[in-house]
Amino acid sequence: MIDHTLLKPEASEADIKKLCDEAIGYRFHSVCVNPSYVGLARQCLENSGVKVCTVIGFPLGATTTRAKVSEAIDAVENGATELDMVLNIGMLKSKNYDRVLNDIKSVVGESKKLKEGILVKVILETCLLAKDEKVKACELALEAGADFVKTSTGFSTGGATVEDIKLMRNTVGPNVGVKASGGIRDLKTAIEMIEAGATRIGASSSVKIINEL
Repeated sequence: MIDHTLLKPEASEADIKKLCDEAIGYRFHSVCVNPSYVGLARQCLENSGVKVCTVIGFPLGATTTRAKVSEAIDAVENGATELDMVLNIGMLKSKNYDRVLNDIKSVVGESKKLKEGILVKVILETCLLAKDEKVKACELALEAGADFVKTSTGFSTGGATVEDIKLMRNTVGPNVGVKASGGIRDLKTAIEMIEAGATRIGASSSVKIINEL
């Protein structure tokens, strides 16, 4: 259930190789790395069963749709099978819902054209949204054909909360994934998120969490 994550800008090639080794050893679902490391992660994880996840429009979500689509295509061609894209938060707050919908739909559509089985997760950055905006963001992600909604980048003012996970699960229903990420550093917090409805955990403290278990 865990996406073993390292998105720090100073992460080195050695750090990514260690991340991949840990993911294989602990049987994590995926590693989540910045786009420039997708190719390296793919090589390290070949035939291991661990997926390669990367981020799109990260961490602000404020790039153009064309830029996000280009990033997504590049990531898939380099070996990513899961894409965590940041929605356009400013457009959501401006109630420009058509633009937000098109943004997500374009990334979903173009990436899935390239390769069967690609998963797209939409990062809402819940700490910046009011309750009605969180609901609307989930509805737009659902309408656009996204596979998951995700709480946070881990680079803003807050991370995942139990209340947000419950709200997101209630909004998207049982058939869409909910990823809790941001501030999940121990087993107790991870279990609380799962019990609230999360089906995936994004964490950089994954090894610590499993060792607690």
